[in-house]
Amino acid sequence: MSAKPRHHKPHKARSWKSKAGRRTAPGSAPGTLFHDPEAPEAQIRVMAYNGEDLTESGVDSVDAIAAYREKWPTVWVHVEGLGDLEPLRRLGELFGIHQLVLEDVVNLEQRAKAEPYKDQLFVVARAPLAADQFGTRQVSLILGQGFVLTFTPGPGDCFEPVRERLRKGRGRIRGAGADYLLYALLDSVIDSYFPVLESAGESLEQLEEIVMAGQDRNAPHLIHVMKGALLSLRRDVWPHRELFAALIRDAEEMISPETSLFLRDCQDHAVQIIELIETYREVCADLLNTHLSSVSNRMNEVMKVLTIIATIFIPLGFIAGLYGMNFDTGISALNMPELGWRYGYLFCLGIMALVAGGLLWYFKRRGWLSRK
Repeated sequence: MSAKPRHHKPHKARSWKSKAGRRTAPGSAPGTLFHDPEAPEAQIRVMAYNGEDLTESGVDSVDAIAAYREKWPTVWVHVEGLGDLEPLRRLGELFGIHQLVLEDVVNLEQRAKAEPYKDQLFVVARAPLAADQFGTRQVSLILGQGFVLTFTPGPGDCFEPVRERLRKGRGRIRGAGADYLLYALLDSVIDSYFPVLESAGESLEQLEEIVMAGQDRNAPHLIHVMKGALLSLRRDVWPHRELFAALIRDAEEMISPETSLFLRDCQDHAVQIIELIETYREVCADLLNTHLSSVSNRMNEVMKVLTIIATIFIPLGFIAGLYGMNFDTGISALNMPELGWRYGYLFCLGIMALVAGGLLWYFKRRGWLSRK
């Protein structure tokens, strides 16, 4: 006895259709910053540390960050919310950030990339919105001498495991430099895709049960939504391969050889995620083909039954029509002599039953009545 399929909740996903990433007016000067009035105000958090100690606090003024840079060898400044451009400009002045970098930070539809700027490295990654959503959002990172800046468009990020490692001093993160912190943050971004794909795998299992049970006419729509969401996710994840390749190949001045080895591990994880997405897309295609084949098979069964019924009633209709002509036997003895016979009615029914039974026997002998 087959198990009943669980109720399928469609996986949350943003539209897969392309969006215009530029929000500045056409013809604007390079480096023009766009102010989104609906974006949340900037909240700045600083974590500064060395091999033995760490301090963590929120700051109300960008000017207060200068004291951390003077005292601590490694400083991580995290900015949540891009609704206020003044803190971004002040950070740009304090850390010497190029204006084009700040422009890319506020334009939130950038693809994953790595760009060197003199003694700094600008990195854009895309992180999942949540474990049960396919949508992503931009995470901007800037690596410099002794500091890392990170920017997210709003509250919530995937960096909490890194913060916990810093607070507890686990691993080599406190003793390593800012380039290792950059690696740890990017590794956290990439690893955050695995819960999303795990949730997608569970959704595909439910879809498979629905398709095999053939109990939901909405299955093609659910499969189409899943396939489109996977396509959108693949579009956002795919550039990470080139991102890590560029960091390993072209950022030797900013990233040490030891950290490059860890970045290779990140690159492997990105490749695994892309391959898993491709596998899920193939599963969606197989499920759609299975659904269409199931519908076609059910239609064939219906047509076979209707054809058998029609085939049986064709000769019966002929016999009934033949004896329904009602020629007058008084004019000629050859005109339907059975009409005047005492057993003519029973004879006609017997002929019909014999023909129908003979056809059913023939169909069964040929295997046409079997469901297999």
